Amino acid sequence: MKLRTMLGWFAGLVLFAGFAMPQSKPATGFDRLKSLVGEWEAKAESGNSVQVSYNLVSGGSALSEVLAPAGEPEMLTVYNLDGKHLMLTHYCSAGNQPRMRAAAPAGAIKRLVFSFFDSTNLPDPSRGHMHRVMFTFEDSDHFTQEWTWREKGRDTPAVFHFTRGHE
Repeated sequence: MKLRTMLGWFAGLVLFAGFAMPQSKPATGFDRLKSLVGEWEAKAESGNSVQVSYNLVSGGSALSEVLAPAGEPEMLTVYNLDGKHLMLTHYCSAGNQPRMRAAAPAGAIKRLVFSFFDSTNLPDPSRGHMHRVMFTFEDSDHFTQEWTWREKGRDTPAVFHFTRGHE
């Protein structure tokens, strides 16, 4: 096959594929999380201050969250899509890495609830680990996170009301 014919065939294939691809995608919740990129601060219900920063990483395919509670070690959470599932992996200061999934509701997303489905470095599910996190989006400058710590079958929530930091 001549080079010109091959290039024409390839260009036609690319154009056909472009028309065959859907032009819109369903709401996943990931776009809603991406809106958090930047610096945030909160007062925990305990009164301690908490700083959090969000950054898009890996070509925009993942969102990193660095949570820095006052007087405690920083923790990293990475959010990403896995097929139709919105996922997170939380690198906890407890030394384990729970993974959670969220089902994205249809329409405008006001709340995302991530639920535990497995963990690395957690030899026994009765040991302490983050088990759930719920995001409630209030407006572009305010959101709430409610983390749930589970240990020996008992759940302990921690609620943070974040405000976007302005420079």
